[in-house]
Amino acid sequence: MSDQQYAENFVTWFRAVTPYINAFRGKTFVVAFGGKAVAAGFAKTLAYDVNLLAALGIRLVLVHGARPQIDEELQEKGLEPLYHKGYRITDAAALDCVLDAVGSVYLEIEALLSQGLPNTPMANARIRVIGGNFITGQPIGVVDGVDLQYAGKVRKVDAEGLLAQLGLGNIILLNCEGSSPTGEIFNLQMEEVAEAVAVALKADKLVYLTDSKGVTKSNGELVDALTADEAAEIAWMGDWLTADLKRYLPCAIRASRHGVGRVHLIGFETDGALLQELFTHDGVGTVITRESLENIREARPDDIGSLIALIEPMEEEGILVHRPRELLEREIDHFSVMEHDGIMVGCAALYQHSPTDGELACLAVHSDHREWGYGEQLLKRIEKRAQKAGIKRLFVLTTRTEHWFIERGFRLAAVDELPEEKRQMYNYKRRSKIMFKPL
Repeated sequence: MSDQQYAENFVTWFRAVTPYINAFRGKTFVVAFGGKAVAAGFAKTLAYDVNLLAALGIRLVLVHGARPQIDEELQEKGLEPLYHKGYRITDAAALDCVLDAVGSVYLEIEALLSQGLPNTPMANARIRVIGGNFITGQPIGVVDGVDLQYAGKVRKVDAEGLLAQLGLGNIILLNCEGSSPTGEIFNLQMEEVAEAVAVALKADKLVYLTDSKGVTKSNGELVDALTADEAAEIAWMGDWLTADLKRYLPCAIRASRHGVGRVHLIGFETDGALLQELFTHDGVGTVITRESLENIREARPDDIGSLIALIEPMEEEGILVHRPRELLEREIDHFSVMEHDGIMVGCAALYQHSPTDGELACLAVHSDHREWGYGEQLLKRIEKRAQKAGIKRLFVLTTRTEHWFIERGFRLAAVDELPEEKRQMYNYKRRSKIMFKPL
């Protein structure tokens, strides 16, 4: 790759991530990962990625587990790991192993986050990591006649204390232990701690690092986005899901239903997966939302800047007729826009030229998102708006997408078929194809 190509790719990439950088500043993310991820070496790259996120103004809470490390401690002492209903049966001897393993993993992560990142672009960056008694635990008790003893669940999250530390710019590192008001310590499940913290903080994102690339279908195909209801169906049917996903997915669903903006499940084995998931449109894992990520709505005056950024490249190519800002401000009510994850990716406008004739204009979809069917959705939106206004025929003028419209029910027409007002404005130099569709 030449220096010029590298520079062009860099500029394109940087412009592509800028909307995410702007959207994420000041937001709260909870990032959760189990002891399996730590053992696999994920924590070694965590320090760099966490520092980068913090430098962008993202408020971070990290939650770690230590399940394999606890099993290892038990085996070293000749004790058998015992589980019931997915929970570890934790007697006094097992609790000692839990405290040793969790403490060791916590110190390892804290040390990695405190190493100063020598020989990296973030060298000399200062990460302030704090822990504390932010989680109150309580015993699960007896389940199906089995006393789980010191196995616990989250009773309370000190959201006020967490928010105070986040407000100071500190990164919070939590483990899977919770103390009770009576002074006892309980072994909690990491995924449940992360869920409870994210819900208590009304976090914008909850990210689980898993032993899978994300939620998959039975054939192994990755599912990149799910609603909470769709995820619940997979969780109920998904015998093929990995061990991590079987534990994390129910927590992800509950968190989404209780107000967490986005829940992501991504693989910890891919270096940089966290950054790729957060700062690219397609991501590399699965995102779960309460409702669909896609949203079509009518445009508002504060959309003008995004609208210009979307259509300007196509105006420069001659695909669209140039519309100055003043014109867009006057005609913003004519536009419908498509958003994906809060970012404008498409638009279309409707102009009524007679009681029965309407024009579909400025149908545009960002070049990175055209394979998602957004143009089709915007067309249907305009057709519904036209029908509601009593329009019987919809027409469009196009220079590049004649066949796309033919495939969707439009037919070629002559200039004489245009409404009088539009016929007088027709630009014979552009030689746009005229196409009509009955509604």
